[in-house]
Amino acid sequence: MGQEGQVGHIVPSETDAVADALSRFAAILRVSRTLAMHRSIAELLRVLSAELHSVVPFDYLALILHEEDTNEMRLVILEPAGLPQPPFSRRPVDDAGPAATVWQTQQPSVIPLRAEGPLPPALEFIRSIGMTITCWLPLTTARRRIGVLAFGGAGATDYSGDAVAFMQQVAAQVAIAVDNGFHFDQAQEYAELLRADRDRLRLLLDVNNLLVSELDYASLVKGVSDALKRVIEHQQLSLVLLDRESNELRLEMLFDETAGISHPGTVLPPGRWPASVTFERAVPSVFRDADLDALSTEAAASFRSRGLKTICCVPLTTRQGKIGTLNVASRDPDAYRPADVGLLAQASIQIAIAVDNALAYRSLTESHTHLAVENEYLADEVRIEAEFGEIIGTSPSLKKVLKEVSTVAPTDATVLIMGETGTGKELVARAIHALSSRRSRTFVRLSGAALPGGLLESELFGYERGAFTGATTTRIGRVELAHRGTLFVDEVGDIPTDLQPKLLRVLQEREFERLGSTVTRRVDVRIIAATNRVLEDMIESGDFRSDLYYRINVFPIHMPPLRERREDIPALARYFTERFARRLRRKTPSIPDYAMDALCSWQWPGNIRELENVLERAVILSTGSELRVHLKDLQPRAIRPTRANSPTLRDTERDAIVRALRESGGIVAGPAGAAARLGLKRTTLQSMMRKFGIKRPSY
Repeated sequence: MGQEGQVGHIVPSETDAVADALSRFAAILRVSRTLAMHRSIAELLRVLSAELHSVVPFDYLALILHEEDTNEMRLVILEPAGLPQPPFSRRPVDDAGPAATVWQTQQPSVIPLRAEGPLPPALEFIRSIGMTITCWLPLTTARRRIGVLAFGGAGATDYSGDAVAFMQQVAAQVAIAVDNGFHFDQAQEYAELLRADRDRLRLLLDVNNLLVSELDYASLVKGVSDALKRVIEHQQLSLVLLDRESNELRLEMLFDETAGISHPGTVLPPGRWPASVTFERAVPSVFRDADLDALSTEAAASFRSRGLKTICCVPLTTRQGKIGTLNVASRDPDAYRPADVGLLAQASIQIAIAVDNALAYRSLTESHTHLAVENEYLADEVRIEAEFGEIIGTSPSLKKVLKEVSTVAPTDATVLIMGETGTGKELVARAIHALSSRRSRTFVRLSGAALPGGLLESELFGYERGAFTGATTTRIGRVELAHRGTLFVDEVGDIPTDLQPKLLRVLQEREFERLGSTVTRRVDVRIIAATNRVLEDMIESGDFRSDLYYRINVFPIHMPPLRERREDIPALARYFTERFARRLRRKTPSIPDYAMDALCSWQWPGNIRELENVLERAVILSTGSELRVHLKDLQPRAIRPTRANSPTLRDTERDAIVRALRESGGIVAGPAGAAARLGLKRTTLQSMMRKFGIKRPSY
């Protein structure tokens, strides 16, 4: 019995010891597996806390690491998560707290906390959360001392040597795991930095390649968007540039991932759009929903209509100063971290140079094209101006016109010159230009009657390559050619009604687009219009826009027909005779009295142009010293008086027109109008009405 009792007493004791050893061994294995499976230090301690509770009783577990840069002990994790946090997270090693002491001596320390009296700050905090004992163990690997693992409990008075020894084994493995975790985190950080550096260098390389290879403006913007998209997410990219002439910011180009490239040309008001605010600040800026609302409802609505939530704007600056902003927008409300903004700001230096180069190239190309067209145009103008000569005459009606010319020329007012065909309307337009501040720039002329509507539009506004079949190159139009000069639009009444609004836009907004282009171009041009038609009648018939009429009729000038300035005919006759004789390298013939009388008595329905033609033919046919004017070139009425009471052809024609107008109730056009009754075109009848002085009261 005694032996059995002795055995029964010994066996349980040995069994307990073996069980404890097995339990701790199993715990070490679980800890090893835990360390192998968890790379996050926070997750490691949470799982470790749960695994160790069954072996060593404790109520808190803490990891304190040594910071080499500052030589401080820093609390990294305190478990469980619900415990109060200490009033400090780091203490200098020189303070000689328990963590610093254990780290320096590399010896474990078990500290009871029941004794009253002051304690170091760390121990005072542990006692304040209800702990009665705490144990501090060094965390050390073969390479370095990492920190301290601390644990403690409430209600216990001591930890046995076996428990401390077991926890030291755990601490040794934790040290390796923490060190590996640091290396892993550091490797991840380095990898992220390398990726960021790679992306940054790749972006800068891509932009640099665009800088040296891409001079087309639209292709440059597309290339910049593609390069940025690899590192900075965005759904829209835009360029806002400063118009140095108007000192306005314009949305020059917009690239949308769905809509592609567009050229809005919108003027952005100062301080109300992200780009204009960024331009004024001269620093990169990020705008989110609340920021957009604070700027303007228009800006907020514009971005939200496209689903865009965040806008990042960076200034574009070159050696000449600020040229605009580069803007990217995203549907992500949390887009554009500081690293993204910094990368975009760094890339903006090269992007600004690339944009500046593309703009300079575009300007150079346009200037070259402009000069080529201008040279071609001016080559014809030399011949035309030589044929025009000077304004000849001293009649009161002509002097009145010249006075009006001298009055309006110094201004930039639009002028409408009215008069019959051949009265010298273009000559007066040139005189206005010559007396204006634009005299050093180009005088460009265009006849509304010379070309059909389709060709007239391309001639007036120019076209882009591929705008229509046969458009193999880009060509600037007359409006663009006349930039800072004068555009003379002859026969403005013959401009088609569908083209009139575009001319009105040039007059009102100083803007236009080439055919086949969406780029809005601004132009500084003075317009002088001329017509031999009655525009008021054309407005009534719907052939001319009233708003265009009021825009061109700012300063009207009426050119008198030659029959109303007969006293100028002798001077004009001598001038043309001398000019044509000089051209034929002949001696200038004299004009006999009978010929001069015939010239002065003719009505000249073709005005000065008709006189010029008659005299050119006379000089060609004259071989002697006297000008031979063939009287058959003039109507008999001009050289032979008609019998009294005998109606002339003019009277007959006038009576027929008046009778037709009365029968039609004053209606000129249409199937029942006077023109149809007479078998004439509406425009021909209107011209004859002006010729005969027929107005509404007379019929």
